[in-house]
Amino acid sequence: MTRTAFRLILLVSCAHALVHVFELALPSVEQMIGEDLVGKTAAENKAATGRLGMAWRLPFGLLAMVAGWMADRYGSRRLLIVYLGGCIITAITAANSYSMPPLFISMLVMGCFASIYHPAGLSLISRVTTPESRGRALGWHGIFGSIGITAAPMGAAVLFGTGWLGWRGYYMALCVPAVVIALLILVSIRRIGSTREPGSQVGPVAEEDGPFQRGLYILLIASGALSGFVYGAFLHFLQRYLDGAGIRPESVSAESFRNLLAAVTLSFAVGGQWLAGRLARPGRLEWLQVAILSASAPCLVLMGLATGWFCLAAACSFAFIHFMTQPVYNSLIAQLVPSRHRSTGYGFSNMICFGIGGLGPLIVGQSTDNLLIYCGLAAVVGLSALLAAALWWTTRRMSTDGPPPPPENE
Repeated sequence: MTRTAFRLILLVSCAHALVHVFELALPSVEQMIGEDLVGKTAAENKAATGRLGMAWRLPFGLLAMVAGWMADRYGSRRLLIVYLGGCIITAITAANSYSMPPLFISMLVMGCFASIYHPAGLSLISRVTTPESRGRALGWHGIFGSIGITAAPMGAAVLFGTGWLGWRGYYMALCVPAVVIALLILVSIRRIGSTREPGSQVGPVAEEDGPFQRGLYILLIASGALSGFVYGAFLHFLQRYLDGAGIRPESVSAESFRNLLAAVTLSFAVGGQWLAGRLARPGRLEWLQVAILSASAPCLVLMGLATGWFCLAAACSFAFIHFMTQPVYNSLIAQLVPSRHRSTGYGFSNMICFGIGGLGPLIVGQSTDNLLIYCGLAAVVGLSALLAAALWWTTRRMSTDGPPPPPENE
């Protein structure tokens, strides 16, 4: 990997961190929003903010296919600027919403702009890396994403602990790093001085323009969709789950402490991403995906059974294991989709996975029974592991039978 390519990967990874800051901003303040704008029972507040989470997550997933097509057509860097600018504007409108309908619209539109990141950013990284270096690059990309996921509740814990800002001021504060990263990407575009994005501009890239392996891709996406549902439900109500553990010292505010616990939990995801990035290499991706998904299911069962400090331990174990799937999963997509269509391939993946994930907060928001919720999520991730196992088995059978002949019109 060249130095120029590595710098570009780090810059794109910063944009990745920020999309997850915007994603986790709502879970960090959803209880405060419920108390401020809904003001009913805890169950009614949870249902209302669950619908708000769905409003953000559904377009985050469903528009990713369109974003991927646009990235293939107009270039990933341009699309990254659009994503950052849109999130800045909608964060400002969210901060100035004084009832649920305008906040619902702000979250919906913010999810639309945020949907651009993953197909644009992931395809850009995949095009400036080789199969041998891609796992490590996506590991770095995943680490930055996990840092962003951790930074959202950590920032909320600090701000709410000082009492300087409420949830509105928190959304305004998110605009500052977004402006900085947008400016850095603009500078990057000017330095490169081209609208084209072939891999030769930033480093050696394997063409990887073989046939599109549709059957394996469909199996992978189906597994990812179920995993995405679990991901969405886990993240949206993590602070609420930890708040219910009853371990907060009386001297610390609830808003600050539950976000601090969430930050601790999600910091374990950073370690998981790092480990998976080291392990993700061609030839082992399929069985790694099966192992990771299978290991995460018992952690969800423990979350349903845990009380007190064991709630934090169970949540940390799930975060460490489950987030390992991301560099492995994204490396598999790059392995199955030709380079020339990779933005669209990532876009379709995110449309399905994050789109289904958008239903997680809506459905989980209808129940307050942790045992039912987390054992149900364990069953869903178990189905995801079975589909990943089918992908592994099919890949092994195909490698034993030999590679398929190239299409006549390829």
